[in-house]
Amino acid sequence: MNIQNKFSSRMFGSFLAAALLVAAPVAAQAPPQPGQDKSIPLSKVERKNKAPVSKEILRVKLPKPSETTLANGLTVLILEDHRFPTVSVTLNIDGAGALYEPINLPGLASGTALLLREGTTTRDSKKMAEDVDKLGATLTANAQFGSAAAAINASGLSDNMDEWFPLLVDILQNPTFPADEFAKLKARQKIQVKQVRSIPGFLVAERFNRAVFGSHPAATIFPTEASIDAITPELLAKWHRERYVPQNAILGIAGDVNTPALLAKLKTWLGGWSRTDLKPELPPNPVPPTAMKIYLVNRPGSVQTDVAIGNIAISRSDPDYPAVVVMNRIVGGGPAARLFMNLREEKGYTYGVYSTFNAVQYPGPWQAGGNMRSEVTEGAMTEFFKEFRRIREEPVPASEMDESIRSVVASFALSLESPQQLLNYAIVRKIYKFPADYWDTYPAKISAVTAADVARVAKKFINPENIQVVAVGEAAKIKAVLDKFGPVEVYDTEGKPVAAKPAAAPGN
Repeated sequence: MNIQNKFSSRMFGSFLAAALLVAAPVAAQAPPQPGQDKSIPLSKVERKNKAPVSKEILRVKLPKPSETTLANGLTVLILEDHRFPTVSVTLNIDGAGALYEPINLPGLASGTALLLREGTTTRDSKKMAEDVDKLGATLTANAQFGSAAAAINASGLSDNMDEWFPLLVDILQNPTFPADEFAKLKARQKIQVKQVRSIPGFLVAERFNRAVFGSHPAATIFPTEASIDAITPELLAKWHRERYVPQNAILGIAGDVNTPALLAKLKTWLGGWSRTDLKPELPPNPVPPTAMKIYLVNRPGSVQTDVAIGNIAISRSDPDYPAVVVMNRIVGGGPAARLFMNLREEKGYTYGVYSTFNAVQYPGPWQAGGNMRSEVTEGAMTEFFKEFRRIREEPVPASEMDESIRSVVASFALSLESPQQLLNYAIVRKIYKFPADYWDTYPAKISAVTAADVARVAKKFINPENIQVVAVGEAAKIKAVLDKFGPVEVYDTEGKPVAAKPAAAPGN
């Protein structure tokens, strides 16, 4: 689990799955209503507002993991949970993520993580896969674009942890980055670089990140052919040697373990992992764009428009975080949120439309988005901006505030059933140096958010004057529509700007 965003050899499949998901038909449909786009029938949803309501604030006291720092500087968090005979492990290594890559080598961090499993001094790729499968374990590594950290994740049965945990240690300390496996990875990546350019969701994400992040490293979300050619096994080994160091890492373990016994083993298993003097420093925070702009990615033949609308908002440690959580839930955080109810349920413009925000160690964006038929692009854009103005200018009714707050708190309460999620919460608290009772008081912080708080953060982070709009579709069908909302820059699917056609000479 990478606590921070994922390039891997599976990323193309993820983008494809997302593209298929948004195009999936909706079951249980009702007849179109007057004024509704008849190509998107309404779902048959009844909201009777009869759910049981409690005004009591959820009071919790999360189990706290034991915390130890090994001699090499590694922070170890252990959360015992004996309900099931399983163990989950997350190793979060700050400084090894893509955020620190050289600007000309996107994919260096992710390539390093992906090849950890593909050969060590004691096992080749085939032997590693066989050993993992034989033990009924899982073992993965990733270094997502936009993230400060790399992560190695493992899980398995508690009764054979002494056999599968050393596999994690092996890929952590002894990777060889074999040339043959590296060549296979490069070949796959070069295919993916071409394939993703046919996926609207990728084109939206690429252009949106470039629009809001500018020169910040998080603007990059995928390798390039040039960077794939430039990266070598030697560069991967150097990145691993310099960046995979214990003093910047957090090892989280949750499950059926005995803490004193496990700590003794960890000192043996990880005693050879040597510390260095590396102290990663985050790049300067991104500077949000100050003027509204529309980016159109021309995708000839598209029958729909895919959009992302937003700008840089907050970091995870921002005191406005609880208010933004509630605000986002109201605007587009689910199928009961305003965007979905308006564009999907009332207008029938889209199968789904949502909003989200990415708050990490640096300010990330709040964004809304979805897709719709090209013919209803103007109507959908009008409704997006209508909802942006409404959340900024009109007080949220008390009933809607209560429902949204209860929804957020209920989701949090359900997450506490998972030992892995409890461990994730502990790691987040450690990364951001939150107080020990941060998660115990989280429901109260959410419950304390007021309608005035929601309006305040909406005015701060959803500003039509500087909002960035990315649309992917056929320019011939939608550019004239987008021109009505603001200045438009056109790009092709390779990410290159398209020059505007000169005006026709008088009399022609």
